[in-house]
Amino acid sequence: MSFEQTLKVPLDRVGVLLGKQGSTKAEIEKTCNVSLDVNSKTGEVTVRLKGSVEEAEPFKAIAIINAIGRGFSPQRAFKLLSDNCVLETIDLREYVGRSKDALTRIKGRIIGLQGKARRVMEELTGTEISVYGHTVAIIGEPEGVRLASEAVKMLASGSQHSTVYRMLQRARQQAKFERLKLWEEE
Repeated sequence: MSFEQTLKVPLDRVGVLLGKQGSTKAEIEKTCNVSLDVNSKTGEVTVRLKGSVEEAEPFKAIAIINAIGRGFSPQRAFKLLSDNCVLETIDLREYVGRSKDALTRIKGRIIGLQGKARRVMEELTGTEISVYGHTVAIIGEPEGVRLASEAVKMLASGSQHSTVYRMLQRARQQAKFERLKLWEEE
């Protein structure tokens, strides 16, 4: 059985995908047992199986490539090798249309002054957040990604930062309570 998928990476992220002397590309190929064909002029990356299907993890390789293409460092993107980590990408154009000024404003709200808003959301949800181009990408455990995604969407829709932080705090306290409840039942 053969597998082949081609994806597009922004041209300014191709160098990050390749890594110093091809180290990042080689690490993806080795850990996921795939071969990558990177066209640095077009940004197209073709993922192919290398060896048997049982040993290969092409979908993890695709997730890592997408994460690097959405602005994550390779170290953060490699967290997707874990079975309990997922990647979600939110297109901010759904909230602002094609207006560049509105997109810049919304990105500023999500990042916050000196990165504070993004940092607070990352801490409260246990996720990694990257704001790149017209997207926001989130890496983490499914529940944390869901919460961070909800927070980003609330900010993009115009909610105040304090409202978003309160929602995240409540969700964090609820999760803590649920863990304690499970622990007590044992």
